Amino acid sequence: MHGYELRKRLNLMLGWGRVLSYGSLYPALKKMLRSNLIEETTSTTSPSSRRPRIVYQVTPAGHDEFERLMSEVGPTAWEDDNFDIRFAFFSSTDMEIRMRVLEGRRTRLQERLERVQSQLSMTQKEVDRYAAELQRHGVESVEREVRWLSDLINAERDSGRDAERRPATSTTTSTTTGTTSSTSASTPPVPARSTPPASPVADPQK
Repeated sequence: MHGYELRKRLNLMLGWGRVLSYGSLYPALKKMLRSNLIEETTSTTSPSSRRPRIVYQVTPAGHDEFERLMSEVGPTAWEDDNFDIRFAFFSSTDMEIRMRVLEGRRTRLQERLERVQSQLSMTQKEVDRYAAELQRHGVESVEREVRWLSDLINAERDSGRDAERRPATSTTTSTTTGTTSSTSASTPPVPARSTPPASPVADPQK
């Protein structure tokens, strides 16, 4: 894609709460070009266009770096600045990594919720009703996200259990002779791959 298309796609994926500006996009693209993570080509243009458009494409090294980033699990994966980006690419992430990111994010929010609630009880008498409403709104927002994360975690676990319960081989019983036959052991079945819940680039720079 060229820069305009890329910015439009990223903003669509990441939602209204995170807007990527051209001032952030193009320096990131130049940095990725220097690192050989992407390459640029000139697209064909219409006669009305005064200059050709630069189109960016991910290189094999860029694909490798993306996979490395998506496999990383740690505090940075579930912090506010990175969690939405990681979640947007959960379809490219193994189930185990998805679970660790979701559980880490939920734990972090629960810790934050306990801290905010304790502060709220101490400062409630010292603030006016508008400040108190703002604090209450923040608490309710965190509580909603914790419930949302819990639902996602339960859905991932159910998906994993369903995959484990699928039979490794299929059997057929003859209705005329009463004998049972099974599939050949030389051709083991391919295990089912869990599918994550529908979700909304690691780093937008990728």
